[in-house]
Amino acid sequence: MLELSILGFLAEAPLHGYELKERIKALTGHVRPVSDGALYPAINRLLAAGLLDQRTEAGASAAPRRVLSLTDKGRAELLVRLRTPKQAEITDHARFNTVLAFLRHLDSPAEQAAVLRRRLAFLETPSSFFYRGGEPVRAEEAGDLFREGMLRVARATGTAEREWLREAIDTLSRTAP
Repeated sequence: MLELSILGFLAEAPLHGYELKERIKALTGHVRPVSDGALYPAINRLLAAGLLDQRTEAGASAAPRRVLSLTDKGRAELLVRLRTPKQAEITDHARFNTVLAFLRHLDSPAEQAAVLRRRLAFLETPSSFFYRGGEPVRAEEAGDLFREGMLRVARATGTAEREWLREAIDTLSRTAP
């Protein structure tokens, strides 16, 4: 997801490393903090693959800074990753939010809707954090105040997300040629 975030933010504007780190941190927050030890190796991999360009410019105080931008190859890679997210990017809420943050870069409403349909199909499959006898445990069956809370919040969040997904898919379907 780090590479997708880098490609996505650089599709919007060239940035230097610190700006990029701050935007990624704002997107992922405390859920998946980004360290320099993860960010800069990822940037270097993307540079080596020809997906990013860099130029050096004078810093605000004294040190020069590397400004990163997306190459045409990088933009094409971003679009591929958005069209065909991995299953974990559909099923994991935080990862899906990263996909969602950049989905607007796909020009095709039909392709955008296809990604949303995958998420909706996942959310419509009965599941739980807890199982009893192979069946998902519902909040009312948790038998534990705290697990009940987890399950109730998850149900409310899932209901709201499914509702939004249906609305978004309907909107995209009306705009698709």
